[in-house]
Amino acid sequence: MKPKKLPGYLSPAEHGWFYLFRFYGIVVLFFLVVPLLVIIPLSFNATPYFTFTKGMLELQPSAYSLQWYANFFTDPQWLLALKNSFIVAPVATLIATVLGTLAALGLTRPGMPFKTLITSLLVLPMIVPLIITATALFFYFSYLHIVDSYVGVIIAHAILGTPFVVITVTATLEGLSPQYYRAALSLGASPRTAFFKVVMPLVLPGIISGALFAFMTSFDEVVIVLFIAGPDQKTLPLQMWTNLRYTIDPTILAVASLILLLAVVLLGSLELFRRRSEKIRGVSG
Repeated sequence: MKPKKLPGYLSPAEHGWFYLFRFYGIVVLFFLVVPLLVIIPLSFNATPYFTFTKGMLELQPSAYSLQWYANFFTDPQWLLALKNSFIVAPVATLIATVLGTLAALGLTRPGMPFKTLITSLLVLPMIVPLIITATALFFYFSYLHIVDSYVGVIIAHAILGTPFVVITVTATLEGLSPQYYRAALSLGASPRTAFFKVVMPLVLPGIISGALFAFMTSFDEVVIVLFIAGPDQKTLPLQMWTNLRYTIDPTILAVASLILLLAVVLLGSLELFRRRSEKIRGVSG
């Protein structure tokens, strides 16, 4: 694929700014991504250290091992944390997706009163520092007697994930022409049929995008879990934090590599849904 040529009317200064901006973007990406990629080879270290050994640098096969991955899939504490994460995150994502989608549908209705105020309240969990949110939820959930329970952790994570769904679905709905809905009604479809058969397929990529963000927020969250969860509800990020605090165990590098792989898969899926959404709407990418 040939690179795009810059318009001929641009001045030399504008050409220079274009390439400088590209160089700046590459440098920023380098500093953001390289520290993440370093943990992947370290997770195959045959020695229980967080550094590259001489054998690893010389690419000696004996310096690499899968023992930390094996330890992750055999250690009862890690397995419990993994199970809890895959219990809490999907359920919290489902709740956040339903609530966020319903809220977005209401916010995009013509003549919605106090739209700005309601939107601000819905996105507050994204703005307020997590430690404040965690403290408030701890005292409130203590009153409700749902601290140290799956219910408390799931509700807390659903609260954190709902703003992501609200933002993505609202943006999708606002970019959707109302003519599709009106055309379906004019052809004899009921409001419910027009919504589920016409509008829903068009906004589905936005819903899924918000759900993916909500899932990763729940799967990666540790501060609120520290306040709300008990020993039986310890999630994967909390187990990682505990290991870093009390032990030096390279198993955490293997776990971090697997979470990084999961994030890449989800972000790839998100990009596919974005392109699908643009294709459906006829937007050229």
